[in-house]
Amino acid sequence: MLIRMMNIDQLKYNIEQIETLPTIPPVMRKLLVVIENPSVSLTKICEFISNDPILTSKVLKMVNSPIYGFPGRISSVNQALILLGLNVVKGMLFGVSVFDAMRKAMIGLWEHSVGVAIVSRVIAKKLDLNDVEEVSVGGLLHDIGKVILSLKYTEDYSQALKISETDNIWIGQAEKKIFGINHSSAGAWISEKWHFPKSLIDIIKNHHNPYNADFAPLPTAIVHVADILVRAKGIGFAGDPFVWEINEKAWYQLNLSEEDLFDIYRELDSAADDLDDFFEGDKK
Repeated sequence: MLIRMMNIDQLKYNIEQIETLPTIPPVMRKLLVVIENPSVSLTKICEFISNDPILTSKVLKMVNSPIYGFPGRISSVNQALILLGLNVVKGMLFGVSVFDAMRKAMIGLWEHSVGVAIVSRVIAKKLDLNDVEEVSVGGLLHDIGKVILSLKYTEDYSQALKISETDNIWIGQAEKKIFGINHSSAGAWISEKWHFPKSLIDIIKNHHNPYNADFAPLPTAIVHVADILVRAKGIGFAGDPFVWEINEKAWYQLNLSEEDLFDIYRELDSAADDLDDFFEGDKK
């Protein structure tokens, strides 16, 4: 199997230009213009969503899904914006827009990401964090680098998946063999380009190495632990079948008890039926 190592600077440039790809949905191209403006207002985003009936439907469906914990309680885009805030809505819009791309990148990646979003929210609530929904968005988008690499380098990313399977190695190691970086770096590059909040960039960049987080060490530790708990539960597919050891520092930082773990899995199990409906509905 021929492996070609890519130039990192050229790779970073190409990834940052990804909005020019024909495979990017038109609504996402428009969205990038909106969210790249760091001073964009809630009113502007509300207008953007409301002018697209399909996007409005997807946003309301997602915000009323188990991901955010407001089942059936939010009936308008404006209400969603007020309850969730600008940073959360930006992340949610990005998640909605890359839904199809995430499914094409890797079967099971969307399900895995939603599971991590739910567990992240449950843990954040247990720790009484103020920005529970932002942590949930971090869980939803933590693997966005896999989507970005797959969109820009479809054949190369397919090769990385094959290497992971045949060599029995973590998908991040396989990515590094092909690209010289893994999905965490790719996700950080694109989230910086799109002016995501520093806390969200921290999660995307460091969810495998939470001790490197500068701006959001606790949320990053939460998503790190949630990622592994969801892998252990077997929800979705993140590119390989491995369940890695939880970072010791992150585990002690969260100070979760055995009872907490039972609660987390119970809540994840209780969301399973709703999630099945959520996934099935979006496959149609």
